[in-house]
Amino acid sequence: MKIIAGVDEAGRGSLIGPVYAAAVILNKSIKKKLLKDSKSISKNRREFLFKYIKKNSIWATGQASVKEIEKINILQASLLAMKRAILKLKKKPNIVLIDGNQLPNLKNYNLKTVIKGDQKIPSISAASIIAKVSRDKFITILANTNKGYFWNQNFGYGTKKHLLAIKKLGITRHHRKTFSPISIINTPKKHNIWLLKNKLTQKN
Repeated sequence: MKIIAGVDEAGRGSLIGPVYAAAVILNKSIKKKLLKDSKSISKNRREFLFKYIKKNSIWATGQASVKEIEKINILQASLLAMKRAILKLKKKPNIVLIDGNQLPNLKNYNLKTVIKGDQKIPSISAASIIAKVSRDKFITILANTNKGYFWNQNFGYGTKKHLLAIKKLGITRHHRKTFSPISIINTPKKHNIWLLKNKLTQKN
């Protein structure tokens, strides 16, 4: 019987914190019909499935830090987080199915990309949930010591509240300074132009 692992990332578009990835090998007993892409289900449903998946699979997470994101760019950092998650699995899979169209640099593994895999492959859907909830929990902890940015609500994405908080409170060490609009906000001469153009994303 082939051992199949699904891999996905979370937090790639956030303005703060590490990017997370998860690798998941599902047990035979798991109810695959329950598994959906993390972006398509409610927070409560994700929390329920997070616990369910952990009990019924072999799983691991990997991260790439803000410093690594700034150094090698978000794409390469995402692939690095995926690589770390795969290597942490307690069993080596025969095949690794990765959401998207890019592969991490990992020798001696059978890797395959799947476009929109989080919507098609149960193990990738499971990985998307593990990565998303794991990262959200970490960002919630950061929110407790970085008041006023509403990270417990926006999880670092560029909501209007978050961007206005940056204007008022400044940029923290957790912000990805090479990311737009952080890089623009961090440049005083361009700040007002940016606001006038209304480049405020409403993503949550």
